[in-house]
Amino acid sequence: MKTIIIGLLAIVGSAWYLDLVSTTFPANSALLWVSRQEGMYLTGLLSITFMSLAMLLATRPAWLEKPLGGLDRVYRLHKWVGILAIGFGASHWLIKQSGGLIKSLIGTAGRLPKIKYSGMLEVLRELAADMGEPALYIALAMLVITLWRRFPYHIWRHLHRIMPVLYLMLALHASLLAPPAYWSQPVGLLLAAVLSIGVVSSIVVLAGLIGRRRQVNGSVLAVKREGDVTELTCHLEEQWNNHRAGQFAFVTFDWVEGAHPFTIASADRGNRTITFYIKALGNFTQNLAQRVRTGQKVKIEGPYGRFQLERHNPDSHQIWVAGGIGVTPFLAWLESLQARPADARDADFHYCTQDREKDPFVGRLKALCAALPGIRLQVHSAKHGDLLTAGSLKLAGGQRNKTEVWFCGPSGFADALKRGLKASWNGRLRFHQEAFELR
Repeated sequence: MKTIIIGLLAIVGSAWYLDLVSTTFPANSALLWVSRQEGMYLTGLLSITFMSLAMLLATRPAWLEKPLGGLDRVYRLHKWVGILAIGFGASHWLIKQSGGLIKSLIGTAGRLPKIKYSGMLEVLRELAADMGEPALYIALAMLVITLWRRFPYHIWRHLHRIMPVLYLMLALHASLLAPPAYWSQPVGLLLAAVLSIGVVSSIVVLAGLIGRRRQVNGSVLAVKREGDVTELTCHLEEQWNNHRAGQFAFVTFDWVEGAHPFTIASADRGNRTITFYIKALGNFTQNLAQRVRTGQKVKIEGPYGRFQLERHNPDSHQIWVAGGIGVTPFLAWLESLQARPADARDADFHYCTQDREKDPFVGRLKALCAALPGIRLQVHSAKHGDLLTAGSLKLAGGQRNKTEVWFCGPSGFADALKRGLKASWNGRLRFHQEAFELR
């Protein structure tokens, strides 16, 4: 992610600099006025470039999963480039407002002359200029709502639909207010490219075409609730891209609530039947067992994700760590290995739960692992004082030259393990984690 962001900064900065060094300013130009103008140009370019990338990533491009390492990282990049886009947009506005301050300091002497336009072009430019400020205010409000984790997801989801409209307003602002000289420079080619990507992506989002090729209709075969976990079995009415164990899908039960991502807890059985285990973590999932009924129509989009058994390094020692409902991809892994136990790699599997005696997954995990002698299951029960830490993980697995940790569970738990292992592990260690968040 950092590489992409730094790379974009470098590309945009280089294109802007090439235009700067080729521009001849009037002899009496004041440095403050020149700096204000070029600062506005640079921040505007950066804002629209990052916003264009955010719009592209919002379309859930499957072709970016492999280079970026999964859709969870696509969405993480989407979040951060969106924050940067709005940040640069705010900087662009603040620099524009600095005109009065500069005037009070040095007056209007040395101010750069305005480019003269006429006719319809002048009218369109005034319209585009008027669009920029309100669009920025709304974008800032959307950023606050997005970062406010307690704001209801289903309301945020509908409000977020305004973003493509805001982008189109800002794209018009950028294209009409860009200096005419840009269009004969590399910076103009860059601006045209990012605007084209952003506009097409916005149209895809507004037309409801996100993930359309990966969507299939289905129906609910069975609903079962045990404790705070709902087991949902669905039958797909159409053939889809056969999923790999550990992947997830977006499930839509109704239009108002929209799509939610859930890990597929079953292997590909070849009968178009898939199972989800869904923990009650919010208002929607809390009452899911009561809302969903057998025979209900659902829409399933996928599969997505790179948390796959096939991606293991055969030369590395394997440590699997599941926390709570994070056990679901590992259930799919274990189920997929039942028909081919000879393919199972040796692995230390640590399952962390609040109470192993009441946990709905312990029995199933033991049964699946019993047929796979190489998988050494250890259940850690918080109620019984058995907590998994980086230190205990080292003692249990031993130090190896090459080790892979595959983790699925609460992000705070993952962060604690990563910090502890990084500080004390001797040897090469890779930590795989799918941290999927829609906002």
